[in-house]
Amino acid sequence: MKHTALAAYRTFLEPAFRRPEFVQTAALCVREGKKGPEILLVSSLTTKRWILPKGWPMEGRTLAEAALQEAWEEAGVQGSVEADSTGSFSYRKAVKGGIPVTCRCEVFRVDVDALADDWPERGRRQREWVTPREAAKRVEEPELKAILREIGS
Repeated sequence: MKHTALAAYRTFLEPAFRRPEFVQTAALCVREGKKGPEILLVSSLTTKRWILPKGWPMEGRTLAEAALQEAWEEAGVQGSVEADSTGSFSYRKAVKGGIPVTCRCEVFRVDVDALADDWPERGRRQREWVTPREAAKRVEEPELKAILREIGS
């Protein structure tokens, strides 16, 4: 009886109360440094932790194109984006109204040609070039750490 009740809960009730997964897009901004590849991290707006430039999908743009736009807005990045995702990571995002939601963030590599001195979120974020190993230490999400470590290997 206990097994049947648990199976019924998992089949019918649990999905009804589970929040849907939200999708975001992130830019893995890379340049070739003196000692190998470097990753551009930006500070988040609220917690100031180190993250990749990221945001919500944009109407009329692919996820890759939206990632490149986020890289421009959040870090002043000018470059080219790969069409295929490098990987993805999940994280909890606080949204207006209280309850955090789970987001799956698709990561797209951006090869950086230049950084602008003036960009839309200048003054609201910090940006810093670091090695892939250092980037993996600074971000919180385990799946993102793994993606960053692969760049450095």
